[in-house]
Amino acid sequence: MTQRPWSRRDFFRRTAAAGAVALGGTAALSACTSTNAGGGSVLENARNSGSIRIGIAGEEPYGFTGTDGQVTGESPEMARAVLQAIGIGNVEAEQVDFGSLIPALNARRYDMVCAGMNITPERCQQAAFSNPDYTALTAFLVPRGNPEQVTTFQNIAQKNLKLAVLGAAVEQGYAEAAGVPAANISPFDDQNALLQAVTAGRVYAAALTDISLKWLAGKNPQAAVEVTPGFQPTENGQEVVSAGGFVFRQADNDLREAFNTELQNLHASGRWVQIASPFGFSEANLPPAGLTTQQLCAA
Repeated sequence: MTQRPWSRRDFFRRTAAAGAVALGGTAALSACTSTNAGGGSVLENARNSGSIRIGIAGEEPYGFTGTDGQVTGESPEMARAVLQAIGIGNVEAEQVDFGSLIPALNARRYDMVCAGMNITPERCQQAAFSNPDYTALTAFLVPRGNPEQVTTFQNIAQKNLKLAVLGAAVEQGYAEAAGVPAANISPFDDQNALLQAVTAGRVYAAALTDISLKWLAGKNPQAAVEVTPGFQPTENGQEVVSAGGFVFRQADNDLREAFNTELQNLHASGRWVQIASPFGFSEANLPPAGLTTQQLCAA
C-alpha cells in the first residue's frame, strides 16, 4: 500500500462513537439493554415493540457499516428479511470487536449476533446458534503472483512463513492444527490491518474466508495482492466444514426457533441468493442438505 488504502479502522472508531446504528435509517438506540429488559421473552417483546437489537463486528461483507452510515452486509440483511417475516420490522445494530460479540450478547447489550460467525464447538458452549446460514471456503491474501506458492496452512507451516489472522476468528486454530508455530501467527483487529500487514511485508499471508478476502482485495485494487483459491482446512486429518450462523442466548429458544423457520424458507425459496449475492455469496454457499448445527457443535 504505497498509497494508503481505504481505512476501515478510522471509520469504525467514528461509527462506534456514534453508538448503535439502525438498519434502514431509523433513529438509533443508545441504551445498552436487550429487548427483554422489561420482562417477558425476547420474541414476545420484540414483536410487541416491533424492534430488536443485534450485534455486528464490522467484518465485510458479513456485517458492517457502510459509507452512508447504514448497517448492511449478508448477515444483517438476511436477519432483517427473517425478522420482518416474524413480525419485527425495526433492527438496531451495535458494533463491537469480534471477540466481544458473544460476551456482549450474554451481557444483554443486544439480542442476537449477525456477523457471519462460524459455528464451532467452543462457541456452542457459550451461546446458541441458528441453523447454518451459509458455508465458505478458507483462502489466503498473498503478494501478487504468490511467489511462495502457498495454498494450504500446511504450506505455511512447511515454509515457516508468517501469517496474519483476524483476532478471535477460527483461522488461527486451523493454522495451529496444521503445525504453524504460534510465534508465526499474528492476530489483527480488522481486515484493513490484515491487508496492511501483507503489503508491508510483516507477514507473507493473511487467512480468512475467501468471501471476505475477495471483497477486501476488490475494494483495494491498488494493493499488490491476490487471493488464493479457496480450500477446506483440515483438523485431525479431517476436512473442516466452515459454516456460519446467527447467534442467540441459550435461553432464547423461542426466538431462535422462529428465526430458523423463516431462514429455512429463505433458503428453500431462492430469496436467500437474491439477498446474499450483492455481498459476494452464491448458491454454492448454501449449506449442503443434511448439515445441522448439532453436527457442527459436536465436531
